Amino acid sequence: NQSLMETTYEAQYDGRSMALESGRYMETIGWLSAKLDGKTKKSQDPKDIVFSRRYLDPNRVTYKYHTGIKDSKFDTTLGMFISRSLKVLAEKFGLNFVYGTAPHDYTIYQSPYPSEGSLLSLFSEKVLPYALSVNNTRSKVPNLIIVSASSQRFDIYAGSFTKNDQLTASFYPDRFLYIPEVRLSDAKKVVSALNGLSNPPARRQSSRQMQGSKEDDLQYVGEKYHAWFWDMNGHNDVERYVTTRSQTLGYVTKDSCPGIGDDTLHAPLAYYTFPKFVHSDVPDVPENAPIDLVFINYIEASVLTFLNKVQTVKVYDSSDIRLYSQVLANEALGIYAQALWN
Repeated sequence: NQSLMETTYEAQYDGRSMALESGRYMETIGWLSAKLDGKTKKSQDPKDIVFSRRYLDPNRVTYKYHTGIKDSKFDTTLGMFISRSLKVLAEKFGLNFVYGTAPHDYTIYQSPYPSEGSLLSLFSEKVLPYALSVNNTRSKVPNLIIVSASSQRFDIYAGSFTKNDQLTASFYPDRFLYIPEVRLSDAKKVVSALNGLSNPPARRQSSRQMQGSKEDDLQYVGEKYHAWFWDMNGHNDVERYVTTRSQTLGYVTKDSCPGIGDDTLHAPLAYYTFPKFVHSDVPDVPENAPIDLVFINYIEASVLTFLNKVQTVKVYDSSDIRLYSQVLANEALGIYAQALWN
């Protein structure tokens, strides 16, 4: 029974009821069983039901163990057909194309920002400055590039970095705009103002994407998910789990029922917070020096608003904004990897 929520909870309300919310889609599978009592006479009070729950890692090893099916008989005809079809699609769209070899893991939440292992650091401080400079007549002009931390959706792991990895990690086809001749001190203030927003600007959703209340629900779920990660990462009681060399990193579940519900014991994943917006390295120029203020397209209105608040020398409007590069956000990692990971 797989919930669409992004956290794992279980609660027993009375002796004959149980609620199970088993985690984000296909990251945890919740198993709940009940030992039902027999028929009772109307004059008798119903007995308590004995429940048992398990949180399963969704992988081949788990499925084989619990089904008791040997490897030679585990694959079904339909399953093998789906696997072959996916490989054909991957070839058709060039998803196996290798841009380069990632030297180590780059993670969003498991590495502090900024750091060498942070994907946000890599993207904002190395990838974008390089990718956006290719065939760009303004590449020699000092700049500050602002990008949303949510632009990165998944970690990058050491080894071959393919087109599929690029689209998985950086999905959104955002464009980069810029305002020329903005004082460095003012550009830095714009970054601070953007990170001070309680509700940062969001991408415009197409008619085929989530809108209205569904988008609000997604934000609510995300907040619960990250709060749960914060607790799991040693900020709450996870002492009942003893970390050993044999334990792999993963989810450590704490619910309101006695005993351990996790099917496989894990060492809890590290979890770090970061600002809503990250930026490239600050150029080594005086604070009052003019630079290009570069930013993703959907924060245009907010950038203009804050830029007009932090300075009074000029009133900026949409006529001051220009396209900075033809490179889209979801292309940048591939361009960087081809040049620097080979």
